[in-house]
Amino acid sequence: MRILTLTLMTASWLCAQNTIVIQNGTIHTVTKGTFQGSIVIRDGKIAEVAEKVMTPPGARIVDATGKHVMPGIIDAHTHIALDSINEGSVSVSSMVNVAEMLNPEQINIYRALAGGVTTANSLHGSANSIGGQNVLFKTRWGQNAEGLIFKGAKPSLKIALGENVKRSGNPQGGGFQQGAQQNLRYPGTRMGVEDVIRDAFTRASEYQKEWKEYDAKKARGENALPPKRDLQLDPLVEILEGRRLIHAHCYRSDEILMLMRIFDEFNIKGVTYQHVLEGYKVAKEIAARGDGASTFSDWWSYKVEAWDAIPYNAAIMHKKGVLVSLNSDDAGGAELMRRLNTEAAKVMKYGGLTEDEALAMITINPAKQMQIDKWVGSIEAGKDADIVIYDKNPLSMYAKVEKVFIDGKEYFDRDNDITERPRKEAEKKGLTEKEREIEKKSAPQTRRPS
Repeated sequence: MRILTLTLMTASWLCAQNTIVIQNGTIHTVTKGTFQGSIVIRDGKIAEVAEKVMTPPGARIVDATGKHVMPGIIDAHTHIALDSINEGSVSVSSMVNVAEMLNPEQINIYRALAGGVTTANSLHGSANSIGGQNVLFKTRWGQNAEGLIFKGAKPSLKIALGENVKRSGNPQGGGFQQGAQQNLRYPGTRMGVEDVIRDAFTRASEYQKEWKEYDAKKARGENALPPKRDLQLDPLVEILEGRRLIHAHCYRSDEILMLMRIFDEFNIKGVTYQHVLEGYKVAKEIAARGDGASTFSDWWSYKVEAWDAIPYNAAIMHKKGVLVSLNSDDAGGAELMRRLNTEAAKVMKYGGLTEDEALAMITINPAKQMQIDKWVGSIEAGKDADIVIYDKNPLSMYAKVEKVFIDGKEYFDRDNDITERPRKEAEKKGLTEKEREIEKKSAPQTRRPS
């Protein structure tokens, strides 16, 4: 009997070690309303969320009285943690993968984390008609590159239209990609970009057909030679088969319609248009295809393609039935990324959306766009415990992030970090000149979106 009692006590203690209860906060579930209540986290998952919950004996208690709790912010378009983002020497670079050079030590991961971002989609750049493969990761600061990556998520690919593509290889046009300025390459116009994208998917369709014929022969027991592997076309076939998503850099409404026509030709789904600043002009068409749009709240006129941007864009697309998210497009400094909560608040001013609709644009909507909403994006039982605690309503410009949990583990605590600063500053005094230079280069930098 004593052994049984000890066994039960040990099991209870081990269970309590993996249990956290966030108590008495204002819970913004995003999908299930807002209320005063508590959240039980067990083994990295949300076990229960309600106005009243049973607190397991021995569980760690986090008092959220007077504070606001929301799902971790999801940035659908960023470039942080990447040492380079463009392979600008060719117009179709679908064979390259930014995940292969994901840098877990880049300080912008921490800065994003401190702003409440728990999931980031770092994309290849926009120098190419069809760019490289992207990487989706969680901001688990301190983990290695493999430990950052969002396991189980559907992979994605970058496609780009407009100025960045048609000028990227043009030495007369002030090319976007510095390394490509020495070599003029096709395409140099918008119609050329359209041709390159259509041609690539045409080749991918033929390549797909060759592999299907080979697989059919193998199934019949025939001794057949497999087609030659094409690393450029393999990801495009995954798109054709619905196994890979597309993030399409675009601005102008005419180009958005053009790309839709290509996607219709090849029956391509799972598309999110990025930037899409003229999306309000073609919102009905985007909604009809079931595509998503990830945009800025109110950025305008920073380039010729952004001239017709309006701050009502996100709200108009949302009201027309488009799944809309707000993103940062950040790289240097994670400057916009760490205040996406207040970017979301702007859709309440420009469009009259509700608090839940605003918060959805930085949580559940981007999760749906990347098809990870079964794991993240809202506070619901069974989902990953990616949770942010603010000292005020997260839609207030005065709100500060106090704690961030990812998979139930506390990765950020503002008070602890402030306490640690004097010690870290003392350590800096012993830095060599070279180390000081590295420290200086890691300081936040502002960056215009591309």
